[in-house]
Amino acid sequence: MNQETKARFREIRDKVEAKERLSLDDGIFLYDPAVSLQAVGELANLVRQRKNGNVGYYNINTHLNPTNVCVYRCRFCAFRSDLRDPKGYAMSDEQILDRGREATENGCTEMHIVGGLHHQKPYEWYRNMIEILHSEYPQIHLKGWTAVEINWFEFQTKKSIQWVLEDLKSVGLGSMPGGGAEIFHPEVRDQLCEHKANTHAWINIHRTAHQVGLRTNCTMLYGHVEQAFHRIDHLIRLRELQDETGGFQVFIPLAFHPENTKLSDLKKPSALMDLRTMAVSRLMLDNVQHIKAYWIMLGVETAQAALAYGADDIDGTVRHELIYHDAGATTPEFLSIDKIRNLISEAGREPIERDTVYRRVHRDEQDFKKWTSGESVDAPQVATL
Repeated sequence: MNQETKARFREIRDKVEAKERLSLDDGIFLYDPAVSLQAVGELANLVRQRKNGNVGYYNINTHLNPTNVCVYRCRFCAFRSDLRDPKGYAMSDEQILDRGREATENGCTEMHIVGGLHHQKPYEWYRNMIEILHSEYPQIHLKGWTAVEINWFEFQTKKSIQWVLEDLKSVGLGSMPGGGAEIFHPEVRDQLCEHKANTHAWINIHRTAHQVGLRTNCTMLYGHVEQAFHRIDHLIRLRELQDETGGFQVFIPLAFHPENTKLSDLKKPSALMDLRTMAVSRLMLDNVQHIKAYWIMLGVETAQAALAYGADDIDGTVRHELIYHDAGATTPEFLSIDKIRNLISEAGREPIERDTVYRRVHRDEQDFKKWTSGESVDAPQVATL
């Protein structure tokens, strides 16, 4: 870094050390290739340590993608299918319950449920999925339906967002994933997914979820047609909603995979871009407790390295993930618990299993399938600098 760049970076470092909020200009500056990635990573690592101590979280989870038939044709999606396409599918109740049984037999604490917007399936089909899974396997936390799906349910039912969320919560929905955020700025969003839930809808749905007592995740899809300004603008919008509600529990930066999409001419982001985005996200989102390195999208090695660039969570075992593998992800279909714990330990962190809402999981030493959720990992005793 030249002297001018070093001086500007020192200003930002002073802000971070004083726990002062970074600005839009600060964030854009941190994306400048002239700014040392190592320096940005070290600063993000300071915040990670201050917020979460020397730990790396993981969970034991499975994915359920009940259908890939979708009314939308987002340019970045390789998962969707038309109704008559040979690869199109919709799971039966029996198949869905089989997935719940498999999850239980493998000690999963969470089922992550997202899929397509099937125009021939009514809202009741989606609702019933939550109800039967929760009825049959009540201990498994059901994290389901992105804001895009909730927006579709609003359209189907002609009811309010609050009604839809409270109805789903009443039959067993435990929290919401953060998908569908992509990039909020209209310059980019209109190029990617002009017809699906817009930025206002996504933010309002998550605001309403927080109001009815559902914790949610938040995300950003980067590495396609956006620029640094759009990423920082996106992070600031998330930060503003978190100031208002406090309902986001974790942020997950999602690396774009172009293969098999309508943007297949683009190159996927480099590992260096992945690590910089992880670090900048940790620095900008001062009011979000956790940052997750989603190994499915980043790759195992980059996700492990991200634990030194602001991330404190590496996701979980992730059985049956389809969406990103359809887009060309070459990561394994599944990681064993031992593998995940070793990855975290090799990175110099203490591996801790958590549930979906970040409570420590306690396992029966005689029967791995038996577990209970205990204290919040975000208790005040976390080490600070």
